[in-house]
Amino acid sequence: MKLLLCDVGNTSYHIADAKSTYKKAVSAFNPASITEKIYYSCVNQAVLKVLQSLDNWINIADYVDKTQYYASMGIDRICAVQALENAVVVDAGSAITVDVVRENQFEGGFISPGIEAMRQTYKNISPALDYSFNFDLDLAIMPKNSQDAISYGFLKTLYSEVMSQNLPIVLTGGNAKELQKIFKNATVNEHLIFDGMKQIIKKAQLC
Repeated sequence: MKLLLCDVGNTSYHIADAKSTYKKAVSAFNPASITEKIYYSCVNQAVLKVLQSLDNWINIADYVDKTQYYASMGIDRICAVQALENAVVVDAGSAITVDVVRENQFEGGFISPGIEAMRQTYKNISPALDYSFNFDLDLAIMPKNSQDAISYGFLKTLYSEVMSQNLPIVLTGGNAKELQKIFKNATVNEHLIFDGMKQIIKKAQLC
């Protein structure tokens, strides 16, 4: 199945063709430069208005059965869930989203600040807390220094909630590989949203 796909976020167009994937900055890319049929998911409301005016850009959200999701759930998260049967999906981008799918049914999820946003939060509390996160710390041991203390406060909460689901863990998003140091048995799938888009297209018999 030859497809042209695009996942549009707040900062970039992530495009996949038959051979490769690549990114274009939202601020610089003109979507009208693509004249082929292209299926897209988009969480950027300003870009969405532009894409809706282009006949060859097909919104994947129009072909999703939304009855098992809540109304404001992002189409990127829905696509990721659609790609899997049993898993906890952790999408580590500007925000970290965690979604649980069990036996092909979405059970719910949550959103927390992303790694950079959380680092800035600590910094805003006090310059003394301006540290990068230590993804190599042992979460079984209470910290005895400031860097590990803020790392533990952020990462242990995330780790505990994800692990409590007793499901395979799939990581995606720009910071997936950092989180793999914490979730050592997790799978990293950088194309998870595209995999979900393909599933939606197949179910809707669009190609």
